Amino acid sequence: MPSIAFALTDGMLHFELAAACEVFGTAPPGTAAPWYDIALCGSGTVRAGRFLLEPDHGLDRLTSAGTVVVPALADVDERPPAVLVDAVCAAHRAGARVVSLCTGAFVLAEAGLLDGLRATTHWAHTGELASRYPRVEVDPAVLYVDNGRVLTSAGKAAAVDLCLHLIRVDHGSAVANAAARRLVVPPHRPGGQAQFVAAPVPVRDGHPVADLLPWAAERLELPLTVEDLARRANMSSRNLARHFRSLTGTTPLRWLLEQRIRRAQELLETTDDGVEPIAAAVGMGTAATLRRHFHRTVGVPPDAYRRAFRGRVPRRDRREGPAPTCPNGPPAGPPPPGR
Repeated sequence: MPSIAFALTDGMLHFELAAACEVFGTAPPGTAAPWYDIALCGSGTVRAGRFLLEPDHGLDRLTSAGTVVVPALADVDERPPAVLVDAVCAAHRAGARVVSLCTGAFVLAEAGLLDGLRATTHWAHTGELASRYPRVEVDPAVLYVDNGRVLTSAGKAAAVDLCLHLIRVDHGSAVANAAARRLVVPPHRPGGQAQFVAAPVPVRDGHPVADLLPWAAERLELPLTVEDLARRANMSSRNLARHFRSLTGTTPLRWLLEQRIRRAQELLETTDDGVEPIAAAVGMGTAATLRRHFHRTVGVPPDAYRRAFRGRVPRRDRREGPAPTCPNGPPAGPPPPGR
């Protein structure tokens, strides 16, 4: 029976831990292959959110597991406990597949398991991960990254995506789809699909490019170049690239592209503008250019994104056309008096 051991420490978040235990803890109906043997491993009582857990085993049990899962840490500003880092490292040396969920990536990075590898975590913490561990190639845009024996995921729902991906690797697509149906979640979201988030501009007082980022974010419609940004920051392009990576985990051009895509997402969600004017508003030039970069970055075309994520927003100009209608019902409008 394949074994999965959870590497626990005080101060972990309960959602990712509970979700992974649910995914791996129960075999979907009709599964013939041996399912997973689950073990919760930690040094004494563990607090996860508002819950207290009593682990089944000590952290030394990790070295006998086939897969070690490190759930999310609540506080990434504190270094992960050395005893946890050492135990995860020892498990990897013993041949275990090591998986982090959300900010659990900080444990893997502290153990050196992500050095030279591509990795991800929750979008709000990718800058800190890249800054603290410069040997890690942090990808802030994807749901999860599979490096074979080392895997990382973004936050919350992406952790479930990675767990289902592991089931797909271990048992095949049919079993993974059955597990997804039991959980009532999408059966497969590829790891390269983007985190659907509005990533904020990183803020770090006193950083050499801290003031540059909001300045550029307010001028996305302009054809900004690396030279323009370097001139604004009063530094060479080479120095700009170094400082940029330390703050954002990526290059100036990649950051500009991501900001333009995020702005396009916002406009698709909140306006009736077509793809052509949105492309101009975010500095993409043409609708074709926006569609190409948007699909490659987000994983779906702009029109599909708008259908999936747009709320009900009043038209800017009602003269553009008739009021929207509800399927099989009267025209949409304000509720009758008294409701």
